[in-house]
Amino acid sequence: MGNRGMEDLIPLVNQLQGALGSVGQSCHLHLPQIAVVGGQSAGKSSVLENFVGRDFLPRGSGIVTRRPLILQLLNSDTEYGEFFHCKGKKFTDFDEICKEIEAETLRLTGSNKSISPVPITLQIHSPHVLNLTLVDLPGITKVPVGDQPADIEYQIRDIIMQYICKENCLILAVTPANSDLANSDALKLAKDVDPQGQRTIGVITKLDLMDQGTNAREILENRLLPLRRGYIGVVNRSQKDIDGKKDIKAALESERKFFLSHPAYKHLAEKMGTPYLQRILNQQLTNHIRDTLPSFRSHLQSLLLSLHKEAEEYKHFSPDDPARRTKTLLQLVQRLAVDFEKLIEGSGDRVDTVTLSGGARINKIFHERFPSELAKIESDEGKLRQEINYAIRNIHGVRTGLFTPDMAFEAIVKKQISSLKEPCIKFIDMVSQELCSTVYQCISKLSSFPGLRDETERIVVTEIREQESKCRDQVLMLIDIQLAYINTKHEDFIGFTNNIGIMKGGAKEFWFILSTESLSWFRDEEEKEKKYMLPLDNLKLRDVEKGFMSSKFVFAIFNTESRNVYKDYRCLELACNSQEELDSWKASLLRAGVYPEKEDGFRNGLEKFTNPQLERQVETIRNLVDSYMSIIYKTMRDLMPKTVMHLMINSVFESKSRIYCFKLEFISSELLAQLYALGECTSLMDESPEQRQHREEVLRKHVALKEALAVIGEVSSSTCTTPLPPPVDSSWIKHHRYTWMHPPAIPSGK
Repeated sequence: MGNRGMEDLIPLVNQLQGALGSVGQSCHLHLPQIAVVGGQSAGKSSVLENFVGRDFLPRGSGIVTRRPLILQLLNSDTEYGEFFHCKGKKFTDFDEICKEIEAETLRLTGSNKSISPVPITLQIHSPHVLNLTLVDLPGITKVPVGDQPADIEYQIRDIIMQYICKENCLILAVTPANSDLANSDALKLAKDVDPQGQRTIGVITKLDLMDQGTNAREILENRLLPLRRGYIGVVNRSQKDIDGKKDIKAALESERKFFLSHPAYKHLAEKMGTPYLQRILNQQLTNHIRDTLPSFRSHLQSLLLSLHKEAEEYKHFSPDDPARRTKTLLQLVQRLAVDFEKLIEGSGDRVDTVTLSGGARINKIFHERFPSELAKIESDEGKLRQEINYAIRNIHGVRTGLFTPDMAFEAIVKKQISSLKEPCIKFIDMVSQELCSTVYQCISKLSSFPGLRDETERIVVTEIREQESKCRDQVLMLIDIQLAYINTKHEDFIGFTNNIGIMKGGAKEFWFILSTESLSWFRDEEEKEKKYMLPLDNLKLRDVEKGFMSSKFVFAIFNTESRNVYKDYRCLELACNSQEELDSWKASLLRAGVYPEKEDGFRNGLEKFTNPQLERQVETIRNLVDSYMSIIYKTMRDLMPKTVMHLMINSVFESKSRIYCFKLEFISSELLAQLYALGECTSLMDESPEQRQHREEVLRKHVALKEALAVIGEVSSSTCTTPLPPPVDSSWIKHHRYTWMHPPAIPSGK
């Protein structure tokens, strides 16, 4: 079958580029192509025009090529050009092609000489070209001109690197003969990405403009400053020729005569010139495609596999079929319900390893954010004691009270409970926001049908807001319930009998009961025979060192005014059986206002009361408030998540021993019913323009990929290819500074 399969590959790559370029996929394929790199006025445009045999590229001073031009040359019987952005429009006038390039460049870059990485794709069909795909890149410059940005050099470099860094890209490094080849920016960039020189082809232009008596023979023979793939010399039209509208065919004939007649180049004439360069590029691009064929085929197969399922669905897709619309509506609503359940229940197929989402974020609100908000409302200790002080004094009025008033305790507790409303409402808002975010995340998958997406979002978010309002009312009622009755008989409330148990006082064991006013002890736990009741006023406690042979844990109670505590005893030593029991008694005594001997410092900053009795009453109520509010906090931390789950997230009903998500129930039934109630189900299922375009692009890509793989499959494995030349020493590109404008003159006759 010869080389027919290989000849088809370049047009195929062009076809693939066109099929995928509209959705920005061609760059991801790393299609084999040739990138033309060079400085400004290096002659890149003239080389490309010589390939085509026509003037079609814009000319001028400074940066003329301001967007990459993907030039696809296709051998055919007729001659015309076609732009990718003007599909179907054939340009037979090449002056019009030039104007269209200028207009399309201005459309994105404006008139200030700025550049853009978005390529222009131009196909030229002609009997005078060989199949080639070249990318004309902006010329390398170092100095901004006019309104160009200061970093124009780096912008151009970035665009060039986007193309030449790909392994499937051959690099055509164009350097004029009247410049320093060792400092060629084109060759330096090529060396950066292709250090072995396997993809770099050197082109020397303007050989006819070298100083008299100089030549580039040793360069073109690849003996001086060598490249692995060598150099090819070309002679382009001069500016005078261009201004004089010299025909390119005549220019090519002049180029041929130049090489045949020049004493330094005539022995190389068959391997110089534009026609030879075009043939070499066609051959090397074809060979390069063949070399990269295995990996290229694998990449195409992966793309085809990823598109296959979607393309098969779209093949038989009829957007206006009512049955299809109804079926799709049902499927999308069911999928929405399942997706929402997975995000809330945490059973998603794809586990996010970057951030928390859905149910995990709500769980964090339950167990981290809400307790944190509760902790923020805990009153300042000094402020709380001051409020208790004022409450007691205001209740007593002009009288001096002998007992601690219950009303002060209740007033302070109710104020503390009322302060829970703000964090509880904030808690509901946070959960509502997370639910809405989860819904938006699920509904975004309906973007193919904007009408359905918008109505679904409206209905579901409205439902969430209604449930949020119900939940808010319920939570406020829970707080009102707590305010309605202060339960001082709660089992966790310290009340007036806090700690009870058997302790050893002196040498005997007694049954002790600690209240907020006194410490009493009885003969036994039946509490029938009270031995003594010790008021807690002016009492403090101190640690007692454990005896060497004793297994008991001991502490002592004493009077700060040096009075006897019990009978003739200045202090009362009490012994416990364990460290835990000792710590429990110390904590209870602390709550009752009996402080350690050396720890007065912990009350620094609090108001010092001149009335010991008032101070005692303040301390008693403070301990009671602390005990009661700990019960309230514990209750709210438990009830708030349950209330929100019941009213906002779950509609709890049993079915096959499973608790289903409320939103799943709502989305599966109520949502569908409300959508049908709109009476516009047909219009809801209208495709978005983006979805329609996506469907068409998927089908087009699928066809192009299948065609590409079919042609690749026909390529003969026995196709001959030209072997890559052996490596050469190209270190000169980096280190040498050889100016080859004036090499030794070649003696005539050689």
